Amino acid sequence: MHVTDDTRQRYFPYIDGLRAVAVLSVIAYHLDPRLLPGGFTGVDVFFVISGFVVSASMAHLHRARLLDYLGYFYARRIRRIAPALIVCLMITGIASALFIPQAWLSDTSHAVGRWAFVGLSNFVLLRTDGDYFSPKVEFNPYTHTWSLGVEEQFYVLFPLLFFAWAFGARGRSWSMGLFGLGFIGSLAYVIHIAEAKPALAFYMLTTRFWQLAAGVLLFQTLSARAHGQVAPPRAVANAGALVSFGLLAYGLATARAGHSPWPDSMPAVLGTLGLLGFLYPHDAGGRLRSLLESTPVRWIGRLSYSLYLWHWPVFVLMRWTVGLESLSTRIVALAATLVLAALSFYFIETPFRRAAVFRRAHKLAVIGVGVVAIFAFMGVYRKIGRMQPEISLSVTARHAADWYPMGSDTRPVYPDCAAAGRIERVPDANLRIYSKTSCAEPPVSGRVFVIGDSHATAYMGLYAKLAVETGRDVYLYSRPGCSFLSLQASRDNAPQCRAFGDAALSDVQTRAKRGDVLFLPALRLPRYADQWVSFDPRQVHDAVFGAQAVEGRREAEQAARGMLTPLAERGVAIVFEAPKPVFRSPPYRCADWYSRSNPACREGLTMSRAELERLRKPVLDSLESIVAQMPGASVWDPFSILCPGATCYVEDDGRPLYFDGDHISGYANRKLTPAFVGHLSAMQPTAASTVR
Repeated sequence: MHVTDDTRQRYFPYIDGLRAVAVLSVIAYHLDPRLLPGGFTGVDVFFVISGFVVSASMAHLHRARLLDYLGYFYARRIRRIAPALIVCLMITGIASALFIPQAWLSDTSHAVGRWAFVGLSNFVLLRTDGDYFSPKVEFNPYTHTWSLGVEEQFYVLFPLLFFAWAFGARGRSWSMGLFGLGFIGSLAYVIHIAEAKPALAFYMLTTRFWQLAAGVLLFQTLSARAHGQVAPPRAVANAGALVSFGLLAYGLATARAGHSPWPDSMPAVLGTLGLLGFLYPHDAGGRLRSLLESTPVRWIGRLSYSLYLWHWPVFVLMRWTVGLESLSTRIVALAATLVLAALSFYFIETPFRRAAVFRRAHKLAVIGVGVVAIFAFMGVYRKIGRMQPEISLSVTARHAADWYPMGSDTRPVYPDCAAAGRIERVPDANLRIYSKTSCAEPPVSGRVFVIGDSHATAYMGLYAKLAVETGRDVYLYSRPGCSFLSLQASRDNAPQCRAFGDAALSDVQTRAKRGDVLFLPALRLPRYADQWVSFDPRQVHDAVFGAQAVEGRREAEQAARGMLTPLAERGVAIVFEAPKPVFRSPPYRCADWYSRSNPACREGLTMSRAELERLRKPVLDSLESIVAQMPGASVWDPFSILCPGATCYVEDDGRPLYFDGDHISGYANRKLTPAFVGHLSAMQPTAASTVR
């Protein structure tokens, strides 16, 4: 392998300016999308720049052996990417373990961070969290690593496709042809699937390859100037650069969530290509070039990798703790990002990239050490995640049995008697069966079947206690996000949820016998708040009293009678859960000293009982109408236990009754178990009743 001086990599100062534009756009969008609605396309700008720059970094190698070529490329990439990424992931992992409670909003975060070590976090995000623009990803401190994953996956292919460039004119034609085919195939693919599968289109290399390849092809085209082609006149280059900058600005301002990378990233991609191309001559660009190459802009550009790495964990950790809505917290977030990025750049990035020891070392040795370090730290990171219950500063971890319904204390062990759960496969549903084991007490006759979503699984502690204390087996059919007979059409009628309900009910009909019970818990009131946002009270009111809601309940009553009457006539007792209290703020996000001032808690943790009684009366009327026409059906109402006074509270003598605004806690499971057992004992096989 040898190097020719006329094609050796050169530093392009204006590219640092473009990096600054890209990273500041992304940061502005992540801080508040209203600041720059299309700022997320700054990542598209990075992809184009990466294709261009990585090509420039390899173009000076000629007549190389493949092994030497790959060693040179991957040694440089590992030194450039891995050290800062590892440090960021490790510190973020420790901070997350300390401050972020385990919840639905954070249940995939650790896995995303773990796979970010090896450049596969985009696959995990696609499989678990779906849409990049959904609220859940805003609380995952590793979401931003999806783009690093795309780049790292591209780097697996790049040297193989670029290798021919080192072998003269014919090799260059082959390399350009390979990248051209990849560009066309990737662009055609993303156009084909963008509307039907926007999350897949956003996260995957197959739908982003064309952006990276565009940068490669631009560099390869510009390199032809060294072989006789003439650069465009300065006036043309200046005008082209200004038009390109305008196109880039338009894309950053107008790109729409859910329409990236096709078609809304196209202006940003074309603008970036234009700027890279028209500013390639040293004397082109005028004032625009001077701006992009100014000292402060170039400094931000040099810090862009570290700025990108650190801004998102800082923003997310602040969302979880003090919040990120006020001007003061945003200033703190930006200052913290800048400090951490500067420390990363000067003490991690630069030393590893420039250290003489790495330049002298054999390239394969550098790669080997880098790979070992990546997997070693990945193992340490995983261990930190497993230690979270012991090291967390959150009260939800320190008192997990009170907060989480599946906590160990919610499955009490009597002498030689315990609750055991096992999983069975049912089409379109998860089935968990709770049974008592090694119990001397004779079982109560009859099993309990349960169908529902997270509000059904929120009673997991109750099911375990029920199995131990009565000997009843409990069959829990669940699917996240799919309620069953909640009397709210928006919750029950999605196609996948109808399939779940039909499959679960069909399995119950196959198994259930006279004396068994079908328990149907659900969120039957509209939410005042989700885990990340509060809703307009007028919206809540309309969801109960509006004409559409009234008609939806009437139709749901008819559907419930049609589905359940055959079971009731066979002697299976149907038990509906009456609406429980709901709250305007999620208690678990407001339980710690560092999060009590979070804006997520501003709506308060109490509710007027009278207000809730008014809200739930139409739902109770519908439930009573259903059970009145089915033998053995009843309504179990836990409301008075959870709210015994004129004001409803999320806690009882300092112990949580609720985890979030509408899911009960582990402590509430234990508190409600006697009433539920009593309800089952009091039921008459052929009489409809309402027990409150």
